[in-house]
Amino acid sequence: MEIIEKAKSEGRSTLSEHESKELLKAYGIPVAKEREVLDEDAFRAAIAEIKFPMVIKACAPHLSHKTERGLVKVDIRSEKEALEAYSHIKAETAKEGANVLVQEMVKGQRELVAGLTRDPQFGPCVMFGLGGIFTEILKDVSFRVAPIEMRDALEMMKEIKGRKILDSVRGMPPVDLEALGKILITLGNIGLENDEIQEIDINPLILKGSEPVAVDALVVLVS
Repeated sequence: MEIIEKAKSEGRSTLSEHESKELLKAYGIPVAKEREVLDEDAFRAAIAEIKFPMVIKACAPHLSHKTERGLVKVDIRSEKEALEAYSHIKAETAKEGANVLVQEMVKGQRELVAGLTRDPQFGPCVMFGLGGIFTEILKDVSFRVAPIEMRDALEMMKEIKGRKILDSVRGMPPVDLEALGKILITLGNIGLENDEIQEIDINPLILKGSEPVAVDALVVLVS
């Protein structure tokens, strides 16, 4: 794909958050609406398009731990707040040349994780589990070797300890299992079709009502 070839030509081993989600979107995976901007004029146009509330983030392939560095501003509800967030992010990343990502605020209390890892022995393997900030602590995930079918995806959902999060709970609707299953199937296909991809991490994959939406993503290329 052009996005991957561009990154490789620049000697990069990762795609930016925006590039990663553009790749997912090209395969039909639902992602949060967003715009990557280079300057303040483009930023003002983006906030007029995306609408409030929104999330404003720094965006560059080499940036990690953005939240810890104060480079992610959530629940922005006015142009004043937005411009303050923009100025802060640009100042903090002046030496790093980061762009700014303007993203819709996807509302949902349930966070999942989905992804792909290329195992030396088994090849592309699809991953699914509980997402959010405690993913690494909980380690409540399930794996399958790609390619997978819908029955495999549904089995993966049943295997996690927190599987009841997919049901109707506290007035929230049950997840659209078919839509979620299609995302997992697609992740496996992406790995099979792109030998250059080492890893895909979608975290969080937020349940917006019953529909899963990729809010943050990272694609790592084979070194």
